[in-house]
Amino acid sequence: MKNFLVHSEETKRDMLSDIKVSSIEDLFKQIPQSARMGELQLEDAISEMETQKKIKALARKNNTDFVYFIGGGAYNKFIPACISQVANRFEFLTAYTPYQPEISQGTLQVMYEFQTMICRLTGMDISNATMYDAATACAEAILMAVRISKKNKALVSNKLNPEYIDVIKTYCWANDIELTFFEDYPKETSDAACVLVQNPDFFGEIREYTHPECLSIVCVDVSSLSILEPPRDADIVVGDVQPLGIPLSFGGPYAGFIACKEKFMRQIPGRLAGRTVDADGNPAFCLTIQTREQHIKREKATSNICSNQALIGLCATLYLTVMGEKGFRQAGYLSAKNAHILANKLKQKGIRIVNENFYNEFIIEVKDSDKFLANLKDNGIIGGLKISNKKILVCATEMNSNDDIEKYINYIK
Repeated sequence: MKNFLVHSEETKRDMLSDIKVSSIEDLFKQIPQSARMGELQLEDAISEMETQKKIKALARKNNTDFVYFIGGGAYNKFIPACISQVANRFEFLTAYTPYQPEISQGTLQVMYEFQTMICRLTGMDISNATMYDAATACAEAILMAVRISKKNKALVSNKLNPEYIDVIKTYCWANDIELTFFEDYPKETSDAACVLVQNPDFFGEIREYTHPECLSIVCVDVSSLSILEPPRDADIVVGDVQPLGIPLSFGGPYAGFIACKEKFMRQIPGRLAGRTVDADGNPAFCLTIQTREQHIKREKATSNICSNQALIGLCATLYLTVMGEKGFRQAGYLSAKNAHILANKLKQKGIRIVNENFYNEFIIEVKDSDKFLANLKDNGIIGGLKISNKKILVCATEMNSNDDIEKYINYIK
């Protein structure tokens, strides 16, 4: 095993001598002992067979047999079994980055198809080949609007996903961008670089928005575009592809996207794949626009996005391909139908539904959110996302059967 040790004792001594430190411990003397992690209490080594048995025993302690009615940015959606089988093929896993286009034509084509599908869904002209997630897509869209408008102020709806808002605050603080949050759609927008709204918003409400005097950014639930009109009047559209064949996976990895009007193409962060022809006239794919700091001079880069979520984008592309327009629309319709059935039944039980217009998420008002959710959880139901002591965000998807809905209603006290 000594071959796996990076530095020999002699090398360590030479390195310490060069930086005028007598021991490795001296490197950490400024850190209080109370803040340091103690020695790891590890058991003696066991065989691979024994390890497998132990891990399986630990796994059996997990209770995963729940019915889910929770959303808020991550959704329990149907995923065709073929997606993981195709995405796990070595051709994709080993050629996921397109730096050498001659050996990654498949990956580049997937990026191109992904961009095309996102454009068709959002009504935009251009899409990039994924972002890290919707939160970074929102933040990068604001930076994009600031670069385009040369204005340093952004208006952001406080009905945006709170996690997205946290990321936006960090990005804008680091770039000295003034942030103003609004409850009702602002009337005066001419002094701002952009207005950012979410539709449906974090609380599930579908809203009508007028085009502002500044740039318009709309964050969408991409699955809602199966039955809702795309935001064609927006300048920039962002979102997350998690509902498109990506498992919940304890919160990630997911992938975001930015789509925009063609005139803003040079300001879009990340990279775009394009279709061309090779020297023999055959169709070929390449990175057409690369605005990342890895590709061009750092001061000219539009973002420091270091990679794109190529494998997640692949899964989303496979999902849309397998489902097709009809299947995608049916999944969206069933999600909305189940949510409205559940809302009506809750209303009949005397529970107030806060929303007037919603897609597949809505707010309910209860006496005690913690007790309400704990009771459902004791009966195998994840009943929603706590918003406050008396409000819960409830979500339904195509995965919720009529029996699931009846179970939810029957266990309400």
